Amino acid sequence: MLHHLLWRFGFGPRTKSWTAWSALPQEVWWPKLRDESLAAPQHFDVADNAVKGLLMGVGELGKMERRELDKEQRKALRKQSKEDLQNLNLLWLEEMTHTKAQLREKMALFWHGHFASRNINILYQQQLLAVIREQALGNFGDLLRGVSKSAAMISFLNNQQNKKQHPNENFAREVMELFTLGRGNYTENDIKEAARAFTGWNHRLDGEFVFRKWDHDTGNKTIFGKTGAFGGDEVLDMLLEKRETAWFIARKLYRFLVNEQHIPEDRIRWLGDRFYDSGYKIMRILEDIARSDWFYAPENRGCLIKSPVALWVGIRRTLPMELADPESQLMLQKALGQILFYPPNVAGWAGGKNWIDSSSLMLRLRIPQLIYLNQELDVQGKADDDQQMGQTGRGINRRLTADIDWKPAMDMFSQVPEQDLMEKIGGFLWSVRTKNLPKSVVEAHTQHQTKADRIQSTIIQLMATPEYQVC
Repeated sequence: MLHHLLWRFGFGPRTKSWTAWSALPQEVWWPKLRDESLAAPQHFDVADNAVKGLLMGVGELGKMERRELDKEQRKALRKQSKEDLQNLNLLWLEEMTHTKAQLREKMALFWHGHFASRNINILYQQQLLAVIREQALGNFGDLLRGVSKSAAMISFLNNQQNKKQHPNENFAREVMELFTLGRGNYTENDIKEAARAFTGWNHRLDGEFVFRKWDHDTGNKTIFGKTGAFGGDEVLDMLLEKRETAWFIARKLYRFLVNEQHIPEDRIRWLGDRFYDSGYKIMRILEDIARSDWFYAPENRGCLIKSPVALWVGIRRTLPMELADPESQLMLQKALGQILFYPPNVAGWAGGKNWIDSSSLMLRLRIPQLIYLNQELDVQGKADDDQQMGQTGRGINRRLTADIDWKPAMDMFSQVPEQDLMEKIGGFLWSVRTKNLPKSVVEAHTQHQTKADRIQSTIIQLMATPEYQVC
């Protein structure tokens, strides 16, 4: 049960801390996990000074609302931003792997997919990530407003082009369809009128939100049956006033944290109503899920396919390691189909069974061996240069060379009798019951020279199983 909690609300148990965690009574598991994530996160700032110089300006230039970059400056910005985005990606992976604030970072990953934004500008992306990480466990209304006013989202959804003479509906549509209500809970006219309300929402070159009143449509709009000279903030208020928003978020969280296939409608309504009545306190709905009896029900355990990022971070928490080539993690994300800051579209990653195809499954099963044997990771390039992250060529080879710290695993299993070893290791690694352990297959590929060899090779073999792909 502890294993289940740590995987769903974090990135799995850590060998270094498992003994201490498992010694605690069950009633303190959730409070401990929650409380370790309450402190404000440290802001990530990887933007190069050259980028800041271009975007933030010098002195009064930084305050100009319509300052623009020339062709060479845009080219330099794009080149440096790609490199900085790699650094932001790797820095966030390190935080997910090592932080005690597992709940915060797991929820930040959820919101990163929910509020998907693909923007090559490093300054805007790290500003958006700061909003998401700071509000990941806070208030959904504050999170929605912060994301909606971020330069990353405004530019990604083209709201800088949304002006009173020529309204652009993209932003208004996605705010309703993907961020709040979900399909079927608004009309096309609601979108058209809301787009008029969001006219004038823009950002300065440095990413600061700005309301350009000369671009705003001040006329009356009729949205959800209400008529008035509404602005963007009032539209967001209307969206939050509708219980459908709370139900939509509850359903999406249930799929992420509990079960993707079996979703009882009465349970979603109960969660959503309590979420709504709390004033959209995110911690309230997380508490309701974590403290429920059904969260631990057999049908809700071992039924979620780990996302590529969760899979990789979980491996690193089980096997503490120093990577000789940290950038190989970028290629691994690309091969597995989830690159942080590069969602496939505004809807984010589809998740679930979409994580798995014949190619990605084989690679997922090979990852433990690639690390253990320091083997080469071969990734074929694609035409999408954003996802190539500036690296060209038909194929890209990176070696997953790592210095694994085996001491935590040795401390956990060295005193376990030989005949019980596989069962104990399987119980730690797998989220499903170990009654179907492929004992003969694992034994055939296990090294027996020393007990340390047996522990290490058994861990690698059991991580290279389909059962390890789920949590």
